[in-house]
Amino acid sequence: MSGTGPGPNANERAEARAIRKRWVTLAEIVAVAGLLISATGLWLTYSERRNDDHEKQVEKVTEARTRSLVRLSATPEHGGESLALKDAEHDVQSVDIRFPRALGVAAQTSILTPHIEAAWIKDALVDATKDGSDKRDGRLPVLVSATYWDGDQQRTDTAIYDVVWSIEGKLLGGHTLKLKGMLLRERTASAARLDAVWSKEKPKPVAS
Repeated sequence: MSGTGPGPNANERAEARAIRKRWVTLAEIVAVAGLLISATGLWLTYSERRNDDHEKQVEKVTEARTRSLVRLSATPEHGGESLALKDAEHDVQSVDIRFPRALGVAAQTSILTPHIEAAWIKDALVDATKDGSDKRDGRLPVLVSATYWDGDQQRTDTAIYDVVWSIEGKLLGGHTLKLKGMLLRERTASAARLDAVWSKEKPKPVAS
């Protein structure tokens, strides 16, 4: 009688099934882990790309905003009787200039060749400095709204500038006001802020 020997008993068969099941379970775990890793990699790539796109968009907005800002420079003319205003980046067509309310000077508009005239503020500044020396220097904050064209769109940029001035008494009486230049102080469109700045900057009486 021939044979191949006794077959696996029930315990061996159960153990073999358990081993196969463990291998199947392990393979499933590996497959799921692979899917999770792949999905995580895709998400990270998408997230990084989205962040890059957002940063680029912010940079574009910031760059556009920076290009829209006017930074006026001033050149004294006629011995300081006026300041010629210009901006290197924009063809400014007009400026509206507001003065501190307490100074009592009417707002002025200058077009085509924007400028500030000493005559606009001379009497007010002479009066503001009458309790001090005949020779004074100081800064006058002004609110300047500059208008220009950006392609087919008209834009206006408003900021507070300091007009640098000096006053000297004349030999035969009276005073001379000279405008020396203009400096950007802060970007705001608030007349109330202008008045607050002047309250700090206005000439103080000089002790005798």
